[in-house]
Amino acid sequence: MPLYTTPLTPAGAAEAANGTSGRMMQMITGYWVTQVVRTAAELDIASHLSGGSATAEEIARAASLEPAVTLRFLRACAAVDLVTCEGEETFTATPLLETLRIDRPGSLRDLALWGGMKSHWEPWGCLTDAVRTGNGQTGPSLGADLFGYLAAHPQESERFTAAMAAMTEGVAERLADVLELSGSETVVDVGGAAGAFVQTLMKRHSSLRGVVLDLPHLAEASEESAARAGVSDRFEFVAGDFFHSVPQGDVYLLKYVLHDWDDESAVRILRACRNALNPGGRVLVTELVIDPAAATGLPPLMDLNMLTLTDGGRERSLHDFEALFRRAGLTVTGVTHSATLVSIVEGVRD
Repeated sequence: MPLYTTPLTPAGAAEAANGTSGRMMQMITGYWVTQVVRTAAELDIASHLSGGSATAEEIARAASLEPAVTLRFLRACAAVDLVTCEGEETFTATPLLETLRIDRPGSLRDLALWGGMKSHWEPWGCLTDAVRTGNGQTGPSLGADLFGYLAAHPQESERFTAAMAAMTEGVAERLADVLELSGSETVVDVGGAAGAFVQTLMKRHSSLRGVVLDLPHLAEASEESAARAGVSDRFEFVAGDFFHSVPQGDVYLLKYVLHDWDDESAVRILRACRNALNPGGRVLVTELVIDPAAATGLPPLMDLNMLTLTDGGRERSLHDFEALFRRAGLTVTGVTHSATLVSIVEGVRD
């Protein structure tokens, strides 16, 4: 069903509602939807409707909002299927809005919040320049690369870290379903942030020792996450630089890491893993894998996201991964698909 069913002109009613013009109108105004979703997440509308239907005035009172504008905002939420409207002023949450619940496992609230913040929003406004030049746009729009900007803005950094953790939680269980780890003793989550991925694997395999390598400021979050998962006795956080060295291990997890970097940097990361790999060990890269023959869905759009937000980052095809692994002294031995859009590219030392 189209998001916008009001005709642009009387003569073009059918086309605007159902045809190509209507679809293009949705595309042109798509950024409105991003900010509606971000605002719904920030105002926690999902929680305010968790007990059932409520009027705009009740929500405004509970959230300390202006009542008349709250009604207008909730109507916009209804237009994008976040709520349903009963009568003129009573609203009910939809399953779509429920994905923004703070207390829901795998909540997308943090991702919705970061998606509308300056560190994500402003570089995307310069996409034309990124396509013209081939250069990322965080520097021109934010005055620093993405991670430098986040380091200087703790609130956005915290939201970014939470958003990445939410993305991990959304796929970790499905990846764990297809990962074979028998015989492995130590799994190192390289650039693993709070460690959600490796900790999920540790819960599945009671003898597995897990390590996260990341920047020092993530130590506390990773240790707290390990405690919540009940794996603290087998978990270790190591502060370090994955371009230079990584802790010794049997399996290296690189989840959403290589796509942040250009080919030279990606090879350096892979080579560091290769050099520390225990005999018989494996490197597992979990990312979107672009199919050049079927450029549809999320991967091509995420590729533009990496172009815009990073300096040289990109999504890659299997051929691209094979070239990176080869340069790092590794050989791709297979690709495992999961019940998500993310695949696992496996490599071993030459």
